[in-house]
Amino acid sequence: MRNLSFYERFSRTFREYPSISRFLVVFAVSGGGLVAYSEGNIQTGAKIDELPEAGSEKKRVVILGTGWAGTSFLKNLKNPSYDIQVISPRNYFAFTPLLPNVTVGTVEARSVVEPIRNIIKKKNLNVIYWEAECYRIDAKTKKVYCRSSEKDKEEFVVDYDYLVIAMGARVNTFNTPGVEENCHYLKEVEDAQKIRRTVIDCFEKACLPTLSDDERKRVLQFVVVGGGPTGVEFAAELHDFVSEDLVKLFDKRIATFAEENFHRDGIDLRTGEMVVKVSDKEISTKVIKTGETSTIPYGMAVWSTGIATRPVVMDFMKQIGQANRRVLATDEWLRVEGTNSIYALGDCATINQRKVMEDISAIFQKADKDSSGTLTVKEFQEALDDICDRYPQMKNLPATAQVAAQQGSYLADCFNRMEQCTKNPEGPLRFREFGRHRFRPFRYKHLGQFAPLGGEQTAAQLPGDWVSIGHSSQWLWYSVYASKQVSWHTRSLVVSDWMRCFIFGRDSSQI
Repeated sequence: MRNLSFYERFSRTFREYPSISRFLVVFAVSGGGLVAYSEGNIQTGAKIDELPEAGSEKKRVVILGTGWAGTSFLKNLKNPSYDIQVISPRNYFAFTPLLPNVTVGTVEARSVVEPIRNIIKKKNLNVIYWEAECYRIDAKTKKVYCRSSEKDKEEFVVDYDYLVIAMGARVNTFNTPGVEENCHYLKEVEDAQKIRRTVIDCFEKACLPTLSDDERKRVLQFVVVGGGPTGVEFAAELHDFVSEDLVKLFDKRIATFAEENFHRDGIDLRTGEMVVKVSDKEISTKVIKTGETSTIPYGMAVWSTGIATRPVVMDFMKQIGQANRRVLATDEWLRVEGTNSIYALGDCATINQRKVMEDISAIFQKADKDSSGTLTVKEFQEALDDICDRYPQMKNLPATAQVAAQQGSYLADCFNRMEQCTKNPEGPLRFREFGRHRFRPFRYKHLGQFAPLGGEQTAAQLPGDWVSIGHSSQWLWYSVYASKQVSWHTRSLVVSDWMRCFIFGRDSSQI
């Protein structure tokens, strides 16, 4: 009983105090190397709407989306002076970097998702979640129009004081004929599950005695369109799944066909080509330089070529005068341009940075305190500090989970200190107005990236221009991705899935 009581207390401690998991040191020994990893939070004209009235009761904060940006904002928001409403058709947070693992059964789908209500339960705030889809945003009346995800599709309206748009983006098909009907995407957990079933279906179909050799080769040919991180990681996972697991389970003739198609040196990599049409059995491509066309037979095709803006966001952009843009534009504080109380994070938005030369006249006038027409060394140095803060000069940020998570954390920190920084602004000088900005602009800190290559090898690029490729990097990848899980529950599930796969291999069932 004493041992049971100890384990109960140990389990309760990690459930009630999740902050304990925010510092995780993982030691991995591989090839004689010792790897340590530590995780910490990064704190980093006329408006169509009005700011909430000062001195009013709790402000209503509406969060659209439960992806990386929305969940990061929700987890880090600690100010009890807000009523928070979360609206999303997906009632869970998905750890999307592990979706390629889910496609082949290295990790189970439930291991990479955390119910959003579990996250809400740990918050000492007034938080409500509604499983619904936002189909319209009205910035003038400060309302969002939603439609229930249930069968009845019931509609309702939600008022807000502050709106956080974190709806992500949709797959960009570039209006290519046949993509939506014949290709798989890899953006949601459901997409990964469909791919897994299709891969098994292809191998089972190839075993049928009625198929010719040519048809069997076609069924066992898999095409990945797009050479980004998602496409590369999926190709590596699929290669390992076929070469390490499936070829051992099926007929020798099937194994021979599969090995011919998936021999690492025999993978057909085509660059400088674009897909012009997709049918149910082949993909038509065109060489960009010469215009030469060709066809590729396939059994399964995965489309992973980038992202596009969601229709509801495009409609909102027309309201606020951003109809000519491809993506929603925000300022350096993640506030949507043309609004006062709407913020946009993650894949659905981009930061439209002002350049120093756009404000050079105002900067000079502000720095020239004695109106002498020249700047002293002291005046120049004082202005320079504010210039460096006000104009971070970041490059266009990639649409990655790392960027979205940092943006969510930054905005939550701003909301936590909203009243404090309104009274005592800490941001850079307002060159065109009086006073200072309330907060420092958002700054992205790149923490590195990984590219699993299959065969228990990973390419890693970390801060300090350190690059590593091999088995040691794979162990570092395991360590980082395990520590980045949102709870001890998902962390234990992911690690146990990796151990199961290492010992017993991947499952070939269609479930």
